[in-house]
Amino acid sequence: MSDRTDDSPGFDAGHFRTVLGHFPTGVTIVSGMSDGKPVGFTIGSFTSVSLDPPLVGFLPQLDSATWEAMAGAGSFCVNILSDQQSDLCWKFAKSGTEDTRFDGVEWHPAPSGSPIINRAVAWIDCTVESVHTMGDHYFVLGRVGALDADADHDGRPPQPLVFFKGQIGGFDSEG
Repeated sequence: MSDRTDDSPGFDAGHFRTVLGHFPTGVTIVSGMSDGKPVGFTIGSFTSVSLDPPLVGFLPQLDSATWEAMAGAGSFCVNILSDQQSDLCWKFAKSGTEDTRFDGVEWHPAPSGSPIINRAVAWIDCTVESVHTMGDHYFVLGRVGALDADADHDGRPPQPLVFFKGQIGGFDSEG
């Protein structure tokens, strides 16, 4: 089948984005190291890929300076943000702030050396398995080397931050 929706007359990218915004996603900061300094960016397009072997993936834009900076390290850490970290979501999403995103942010190194942001709901440390170009994004596939949840080590992780219809907020389960 050769029909391509994005080339169709009348395709509305804004409507596409609005409709897909109805799918709630977690909010993550993907972090890594570049020339001995921590770098990272907000990523909503993160997914589990495989249990055996343990693989996850995320999708940075092709023109992402942050991905370009961290790609050479061959590793990254996915930090799943808590509902108390909305300030970090916006801080790490803003363009032009790549050099100051970690200013005032408490973190410690994952086994790969990539930053684990303190108080994240969970973290997943990975080595880059492969990178594929997909439309206007890369798909970065990572092999999980280490991971954990429970930022307070009290048996109960904090509540996650969720992105839905252009807004962020917490999540409370009903059962």
